[in-house]
Amino acid sequence: MEKDQRAIAAEQSTAVRPAVPGAAGLDHLLPGEAMLAAMGGTPPAHYTSGNGAPAMVREQDYFNDLYLLAPVGYFVLAGDSTVLQMNLVGADLLGLPRSNPERAPFRQFIAQRFMADFDAFVSNCLSSSEPQRLSLQMTRGRGDRGFAVTLLGSGAVGDAERLRVVLELAEGKLAALEKSEERFRRIVHSAEEGIWEIDASARTSFVNPKMAALLGYSIEEMLEQPLVAFMDDEGRSLLERNIARRQQGVAERHEFKFIRKNGSEMWATLATNPIFDADGSYLGALALVSDITERRQSTELIWHQANYDTLTALPNRNMFQDRLSQEMKKARRDGLFLALLFIDLDQFKEINDRLGHEMGDLLLVEAASRIAACVRASDTLARLGGDEFVVILPGLDHVTSAERVAQQIIATLNRPFALGDSSGVVSASIGIALHPSDASDPEQLLRNADQAMYAAKNAGRNRYSYFTSDMQAAAQQRLRLTRDLQMAVANEQFELHYQPIVNLRTGGIERAEALLRWRHPERGLLAPGDFIGSAEASGVILEIGDWVFRHAADQAKRWQEELGRPFQISVNQSPAQFRGGQQVFEEWGRYVERLQLAPRSIVIEITERLLLDHSGPVVERLGQFKSMGLQVALDDFGTGHSVLAHLKKFDIDYLKIDRSFVMDLAGDSGDLALCEGIIVMAHKLGLKVVAEGVETETQLALLKAAGCDYAQGYVYAHPMPPAELQAQLRGQV
Repeated sequence: MEKDQRAIAAEQSTAVRPAVPGAAGLDHLLPGEAMLAAMGGTPPAHYTSGNGAPAMVREQDYFNDLYLLAPVGYFVLAGDSTVLQMNLVGADLLGLPRSNPERAPFRQFIAQRFMADFDAFVSNCLSSSEPQRLSLQMTRGRGDRGFAVTLLGSGAVGDAERLRVVLELAEGKLAALEKSEERFRRIVHSAEEGIWEIDASARTSFVNPKMAALLGYSIEEMLEQPLVAFMDDEGRSLLERNIARRQQGVAERHEFKFIRKNGSEMWATLATNPIFDADGSYLGALALVSDITERRQSTELIWHQANYDTLTALPNRNMFQDRLSQEMKKARRDGLFLALLFIDLDQFKEINDRLGHEMGDLLLVEAASRIAACVRASDTLARLGGDEFVVILPGLDHVTSAERVAQQIIATLNRPFALGDSSGVVSASIGIALHPSDASDPEQLLRNADQAMYAAKNAGRNRYSYFTSDMQAAAQQRLRLTRDLQMAVANEQFELHYQPIVNLRTGGIERAEALLRWRHPERGLLAPGDFIGSAEASGVILEIGDWVFRHAADQAKRWQEELGRPFQISVNQSPAQFRGGQQVFEEWGRYVERLQLAPRSIVIEITERLLLDHSGPVVERLGQFKSMGLQVALDDFGTGHSVLAHLKKFDIDYLKIDRSFVMDLAGDSGDLALCEGIIVMAHKLGLKVVAEGVETETQLALLKAAGCDYAQGYVYAHPMPPAELQAQLRGQV
């Protein structure tokens, strides 16, 4: 090394003079006097207006830029002398952390015999516009011999509750300067912040050890290197714009990205002050550098998690809504169409239930990739949640362009998905809504696309559908239906009808299925198909299901007492109801006990799909039913994905053959073979079999011959009010 770094620092500590507003022509004063003279000024414009920062933040920035590296102690005190801010030298003199986490008061360092003088000094500073001076003794604590100082103070500009104080050791001018400069050199070399000086050509003229360590270089490697050598292209461009402002005397604070010696990135805040000589010529700049890489990465991670789906890495609902709003504004400005595609994967739940959530997630990731391949880079593909995706197609000159994209998506999703050792096939139901013709605001456009998707699904799936005014009317009807449902239970508008279930061996009615009806005040008597979907979607199904169970239990008790023999009632249970809270089922158990209802009086009918759900609540609910003395029937058997292992595991009591196998029953039909197979299998497992939808004597005869245990259907009776079935039951006695 041609010149020792400490010597360089010593030279620069006197040569470097950051620009201080109002301080020109004060070189003949002591450092404290120059600071005091500058204290009357106000922060420059870029700290006091236009940047939107709170006043305290602007004051903190101003303090850091202007006074942090001053070679004398500088303090901002509250009216009670609590230290609010201090520079590096001030913290060193008092032996305090610069952040002052304990909120130590400046007064505690004043020698006892000078307390009254100090209090008067503070009072005068706060009440007078003139600078105040006080010589006194300070101490760092018991046992410390103390040290003589001169305090120079004035009230903070525009704030009657704060004051600014400069602390100088009471020594001769030369000795004070030498000592303060030595302290300044020591602090610069041991500072936890990086200090970086560049010359007029933006080449490095000084760095402290901390700055070199931040970038992974030695001090010698950084000297004479241009500042841009440590930046990427983006940083270089930003720096070039800022150098001109520094030469105009503007102190600035910016975030830059630097490239460390090992190639990694470091984000840093640079609080930069220009340096001028006595003639006002620009010499360079001095920057205080703080590493904010971790904070920046944390902020970016939080932002990414708030805006992107963790599974597929697609934009999530939050970012989608922002993009849709922006694209709709642009479409209105340019006079073009915008299409929104709402995509729902058909059969996804079945695959997820059959192969597990891990394979389900794998399918979603692959589906996202396939959909992305069908859209342009300028389009937005997002995942709303579950198996629902949306695509924003902006800038369309014709509405048929959306059709082509929808057709491509349907075709690519129809290809089988490789899922571990297995495979899965899904299709897509797509709803298309257009802006501006279908909606003028983002929320309505999304709702319309959603309705169009349901129209595609109801029409047979694996297709797309445009939003129409008819769909809007249907949506409004569903909304009214939901509101009516919420009032139906309270207004006692529901009632139960019963369809008898006949023992095929004896011909007697031993059981009945409870079927819900809604006597709507305007629409008349409604069957479950007219409202159960809305009840499940709105959550009202839980309240309705509780009502059904209690009324069915009451009816079973009444008929048993009147007939003097066992009588069983079957109650259908929705999957949504089945996964509800445990409390309602516990209340059912207590209700059955209060009725003293005989065991096996109630049968809970569930669907095959529930057997594929291995979650705790499903197993727990079935166990709960058994402990309550209830039985379980598997409804619509043969239409789902049940396997023998599930039937055995879940301890089912009855299988109900779906009506689709019974309706075309004939002596030489395949349906008869299926029914016979189901009956034999069920009997081998110890289960009873009920055939649903029996309408003809031929069907009845074939089922009897096949060994079926029970049957229900129009061949015996339609569902009827309790009084009618009660009359039939009396006729059997």
